[in-house]
Amino acid sequence: MSGHSKWATTKHKKAILDKRRAKMFAKLIKAIEVSARTGGADPAGNPTLYDAIQKARKSSVPSDNIDRALKRGAGLETGGAQYETIMYEGYGPHGVALLIECLSDNRNRAASEVRVAVTRNGGTMADPGSVSYLFRRKGVLIINKERDGNSASHPISEDALMEVVLDAGAEEINDLGNSFEIVSEPSDLVNVRKAVEQGGFEYESADLSLLPTVTVPLDGDGATKVFSLIEAIEELDDVQNVYANFDVSDDVLSSLG
Repeated sequence: MSGHSKWATTKHKKAILDKRRAKMFAKLIKAIEVSARTGGADPAGNPTLYDAIQKARKSSVPSDNIDRALKRGAGLETGGAQYETIMYEGYGPHGVALLIECLSDNRNRAASEVRVAVTRNGGTMADPGSVSYLFRRKGVLIINKERDGNSASHPISEDALMEVVLDAGAEEINDLGNSFEIVSEPSDLVNVRKAVEQGGFEYESADLSLLPTVTVPLDGDGATKVFSLIEAIEELDDVQNVYANFDVSDDVLSSLG
C-alpha cells in the first residue's frame, strides 16, 4: 500500500512539470464538473466538490477553468458532457491487481481503449468482481512534511499530526518519505481534513481512494513493467484513476529514479 501511494504521489508532482500537465488539468476539470452535477454546485454542501476544487487549485489549474466547470456542472453553461463512472478490472505483470476508474460519455470507446492499453502493455482484463474484493474504499489525505513546502521551516512531526487527526477519525498515518498519508473511513474524510486545516497544517490532497488489502512486492524489473502499464492506461482521456496493489521498496524506487 505504501509503495503504491509513494509512487503515485511522486508521479503526481512530476506531472506538474512535464508534458502531461494539460492532460492532468483536463481530468481535474472533469472531476469538478461531475461532482457539481451529482452533488450540487455549492462546495460548502458538497465535500466531494470541495476537495476536487482544492485539488485543482493546488495543481495550479486556472480559476477561470474551475469556474466554467462549476457552471457546466450546474447546468448554467452549455457544453457539458453526460459522464458516467465506469470501473474496469484487470491484472498487470507479476499478478498485480488493477482497478481502472473512468469518467466517460462513451462506454464503448472507454472499454475499447482501456482493453487495448492493458493488453498491449503486458496486462490482461478481468471479469467484474475478480479484482475489486482486494481493495477497500478509504479516505486518503496527503500532507507534505515541510510546512508550506518550505524546507527552511520546521518539518511536521508524526506525533504532532496524530494529536490533531486521531479524534477526527483517522485510522493510521503512513510515512511516505517526503509526506504523510492519513487514512480514514470515507465518512470521516471531511472531519479529518477540517482537523488538519484547523491544526494549521497544509495538505496536498484529500480524496476517496481504493487501497489494497494485500500487496505484491516488485523488484526493479517488475516495477518498471507495472509503472509503464499504469502510465499507458493513465494517458487515456477517459481514465481518472488507476489503483494497483503493488509494493515497491525505497531502494527500488531510488534505483528507478
